[in-house]
Amino acid sequence: MSKNQLKEAAKYLLFFIGAYLILSFGIRSILFFNGTRDAPEKAAGLNAELERLLDDSYPQRKTLVSSLPYNTVLPELSVLAESAICIDFSNGSVIYEKDADRVIPPASMTKLFLMYVVFTEIEKGRVSEKDIIPIAKEGYACNMMPHSSLMFLGKNQVVTLEELLMGLSVCSGNDASYAIAYYLYGSMEKFIERMNEEVEKLGLTHTHFVESSGYSELNVTTAREMAIFCREYLTRFPGAIRYHSIPSFSYPKEKNLAPEDRGKERTQDFTNGFPEHITMEIEQKNTNPLLPVLEGCDGIKTGYIDESGYNLALTAKRDNLRFISITMKGPGNSTQEGQAGRVHDGKEIMEWAFNTFTDYQYSDFPEVYMPVLGPFQTHAILKCAYKPSALTVPRAIAKNPWHAESEVTRNVVVPAYLKGNIKAGEAYGYVEYSVGSYVLEKIPLVSDRTLKNAPAIFRWSDGLIGLLMKYKAN
Repeated sequence: MSKNQLKEAAKYLLFFIGAYLILSFGIRSILFFNGTRDAPEKAAGLNAELERLLDDSYPQRKTLVSSLPYNTVLPELSVLAESAICIDFSNGSVIYEKDADRVIPPASMTKLFLMYVVFTEIEKGRVSEKDIIPIAKEGYACNMMPHSSLMFLGKNQVVTLEELLMGLSVCSGNDASYAIAYYLYGSMEKFIERMNEEVEKLGLTHTHFVESSGYSELNVTTAREMAIFCREYLTRFPGAIRYHSIPSFSYPKEKNLAPEDRGKERTQDFTNGFPEHITMEIEQKNTNPLLPVLEGCDGIKTGYIDESGYNLALTAKRDNLRFISITMKGPGNSTQEGQAGRVHDGKEIMEWAFNTFTDYQYSDFPEVYMPVLGPFQTHAILKCAYKPSALTVPRAIAKNPWHAESEVTRNVVVPAYLKGNIKAGEAYGYVEYSVGSYVLEKIPLVSDRTLKNAPAIFRWSDGLIGLLMKYKAN
C-alpha cells in the first residue's frame, strides 16, 4: 500500500473514530440526562431476588417488635411487676421495658394463643363462630382443676363456638379451653402440637405450651415474646378485640341448658363441688380490671397461677394511637391485691405512653430514578430498604407536643449520579425523617438491580459526562 493510500485510510479511520465518539457521547448524554424511563419494567424480574436480599440484610422488614430507630432514655416508671414491656402497636417499637426477657409462666394469657388457633381455623373455613360445639367430658366444669376460672360448662349443654370464645376472653374459663381443644383436635396433646406450631412460625424461642388453659407452670414465655404475639394476634385478627372488650358474660342461659334440664329450678348449691349438669345462670365480670378505669382500654387478657404472679396483657387505643403492654410476676397475696397491682401498673405505663409519644403515619415512600455512569444501562431505581407502617414520635421534641406528628419532615439524600459497579440491595442514599434538627429515622435507599461496568472502550463518554456533572455542581 502506498504512502498516499495509508494517509487516506488513516483519514477515514479518524473520521469514523470521531464520528463514533461524537455519536456515542451524544447518545449516552441523551440517555443519561433525559433517561429512557424504562427502569421499572426492566427490573420487574429482579423483584423476588431483591426482596430476598433485603430480608437477609434488614431484619426490621419482618421483626414484629424492635427498638426505636433513634436513641432515647427509657424512663424509670413505678412498675410493681417484676417483668414488663410496652410497645407501639402500629410499628412494634419498644418504648419501655423491665427485665422483659425473663422466662415466666403466662398462666391464662395462654388462652390468647388458643384463640389465635381458633381464628386461624375460622379463617380457613374449617369452623364457624356460630357452630354448635359438643362438649367433651374433659371440658365439664366438674372435671376442671380446683379453684379454676370457669364459664361453667356442663353435660349436654348447647353452646356455640362464639360463646366459648366469650367464656375464654371474659371469664378466662379453663373448661372452655378444654372444650375447644378437644373439639378441634380430639385431644389436648394434638391441640398443643398445633399451638406450638404457631409459636414456632412466629419465631418465639422462649415460648412453649403443654396444655391450653394456662394452669400448668410448664407453659412458659417472656414479656417480650408475649408482646410480639399480641401484636401479631391483633394485626392478623383485628375483630378479635370485640371478645376482649366485653365487660361481663352470663352463662348458662336457658337456651344453653341440656334438653333434660330446661324448665327446671335453676338454683344450685356448689358447696361440695360442681355437678355434671350445671343449670344456674352465673354472671361474671371481665377479669381485666382496667376495662372500666383506663381510657381507651379494650383488652386483652389476665393470667394468674402461683408460679407466675399476676400477669396482664393490656391494650388501649385513643384516636388512632394504640399501645400494648405486658406485665408479668405482678405482686399480691390475694386477688384483690393482685388486681390493684395490675391497675397501678397498667395506668402507670399506658398514661405515660400516651402522654409521651404519638404516631406519624407514612403516606408514601420515595423511589428515586438515578442516572448511572459506567454500565451499559444508564439508570437504576433506589427504593426504601424497608417500609415501616408508622414512626413513633416523642412529643417533647415538637413545638406543639399534642400535634407532634404534623411537624415531621422528610428529606431524600442521594448523590447526583451513581458510578461503577452497582449491586442490588446496596444502599446508595437514604430518606431521613426528622422533627426540627432531631433525626428520628434514616431509611436506606437501595438499588433495585445489579449493573456491571461496560468495557473501557464504551465508558470514555461516561467519563466526560462525569466531568461535566462535576463542573455543573461547582
